[in-house]
Amino acid sequence: MHTSLDGFVAGPNGEMNWISFDDELFDFVGTLADKADTALYGRVTYEMMQAYWPTAGQKPNASKHDKEHSAWYAKVPKVVLSTTLNEKNLDNTKIISNQLAANITQLKNQDGKNILIFGSPRASHSLLSEGLVDEFWLFVNPILIGTGIPLFKGITDPIKLKLVETKTFGCGVIALHYERKRD
Repeated sequence: MHTSLDGFVAGPNGEMNWISFDDELFDFVGTLADKADTALYGRVTYEMMQAYWPTAGQKPNASKHDKEHSAWYAKVPKVVLSTTLNEKNLDNTKIISNQLAANITQLKNQDGKNILIFGSPRASHSLLSEGLVDEFWLFVNPILIGTGIPLFKGITDPIKLKLVETKTFGCGVIALHYERKRD
């Protein structure tokens, strides 16, 4: 998840125009996607992804990243946390609208690769409050935005983390990889 240095994942109205990218970062995120066989989204992020990725790789000016991620997006099963979406007419997509802990635990216990959540701050807050997040990839952007949607919200008990690795990108973003410590 991208975050500003002051801990926001989007502006007050969901703005993300402050996020820094470069080819090196896109390639790195591609390696993370290659290690996942399920994409998890909140409704808002899913709708944003659906509006772009199904056809992004087919456009005449599509970048290498657009082509690669569009192909990955087309094949990967998607899980959306939503109480308003309906699974009808959604290709390769499952909706979880209740029993979050039970449904995500069942998903995590299936054989396969990683489950990767892209953005989706509100969904991340819900998953975190249920103890369902095992690791974080935080992409800290070199900007202070002052207000917006916080990276973390509603944490009532400390969550201990272990720093696994860091990576710095030419665009100024620093990736921090944390695993959750289980006592």
